[in-house]
Amino acid sequence: MQTHFTADQLADPLIAEADGILRNCVHCGFCIATCPTFIVTGDERDSPRGRIWMLREVLESPETITSDTAFHIDRCLGCLSCTTTCPSGVDYPHLLDIGREKLNEMVPRTFTDRVMRQMLGMIIPHSGRFRAMIQLAWVGRLFSWAMPTAMRAALTKIPAQLKQLDPIGGKNAIFPANTKQVKRVALLAGCAQRALAPEINASTIRVLNRLGVEVVVRAEAHCCGALAHHIGEATRAHDAIRAALLAWHDEIRTGGLDAIVVNASGCGTMVKDYGHMMKDDPELAPIAKMVSDACVDVSELIDKLDLESILLPAPVEGRSKVAYHSACSLQHGQKIHDLPLRLLRQAGFDVVQPLNGHLCCGSAGVYNLLQPKMADELKARKLESLDKTGAQFVAAGNIGCIMQLDRDDLPVWHTVQFIDWASGGPRPH
Repeated sequence: MQTHFTADQLADPLIAEADGILRNCVHCGFCIATCPTFIVTGDERDSPRGRIWMLREVLESPETITSDTAFHIDRCLGCLSCTTTCPSGVDYPHLLDIGREKLNEMVPRTFTDRVMRQMLGMIIPHSGRFRAMIQLAWVGRLFSWAMPTAMRAALTKIPAQLKQLDPIGGKNAIFPANTKQVKRVALLAGCAQRALAPEINASTIRVLNRLGVEVVVRAEAHCCGALAHHIGEATRAHDAIRAALLAWHDEIRTGGLDAIVVNASGCGTMVKDYGHMMKDDPELAPIAKMVSDACVDVSELIDKLDLESILLPAPVEGRSKVAYHSACSLQHGQKIHDLPLRLLRQAGFDVVQPLNGHLCCGSAGVYNLLQPKMADELKARKLESLDKTGAQFVAAGNIGCIMQLDRDDLPVWHTVQFIDWASGGPRPH
């Protein structure tokens, strides 16, 4: 793509970085065929190619930008399917980050949108606050008729079941290996996950302990900063990243770590990008690179250990066909495709894949709260493809996907919960 930035514009490091990214785009359109929003709307402005064009305009000619531009860029899921398809290696996710940061400065948001984003940024990264919000939301439904459409739609996403807050992550803790220790790792306990699905961290620790891994949890690293980052809350994102980096760096210096393990793929994609995000911070840049290099999805770590040694000798009663939903942040963000399927099959499950498994389910962090109409359409399409597999259960590697797709007659559990079940743990619920 040809660009026409002025010398003054290129003096801005972000615009200089964007210029390099934009020049890699050759307008081939391969990305269009795999973009979930374009598939739904058929509007070029809802495709990666169209958004790249608009992002160039945002940076090059900010005086021409309107709320319509912001609407179509906001409607991007950030699923990164386009990056898997792109033959030119266009760094779309970082271009999107830069464009959204500049766009937030140019186009004022509606009052409702501002309030929604501020509330999400203040509440969801803090597990206790988030759980309290879920409780209050049930009361809020009684008065939903008086709320703006966006807030009314968000209330429909609140889970019907309130769970106990996951104690893992609330304080510093060490979970020793059950057998001879072979590795020592830090686990990101997460924020929303602790309120929505506390059993995931418990399953993760049980499996790793059986495999000879000591697991360390640092309370300061309670959030990766992804949510704040993606909704434009830059200060909150930076504070979360800084806290996590310093906590893990301290653990590396004092006890040593073989890896930093993440069991929510959206968070893993974020942590693996810390090195890039903090490259211009003289204090945090070297720590961020160290952490990014050490970060692994839980499936990557299990694959390096002797899973066979902990599996039960006979299949678990009730174990049946499992459909694997590949979270976008795992398959497109971290380029982990077949590994979870292989682990599930090794654990004894009959694993199938739905059609169009590369397409997003519509969760995308808090996208389903901010863009409920599009999210619901993508959810319906994904559930239809999962139903056609004839599976009794669904496995996924990200809490957002699990909450988006879970249904009474088609339960969705984390991949590590299936492995825990197959190695002597409780049946997921």
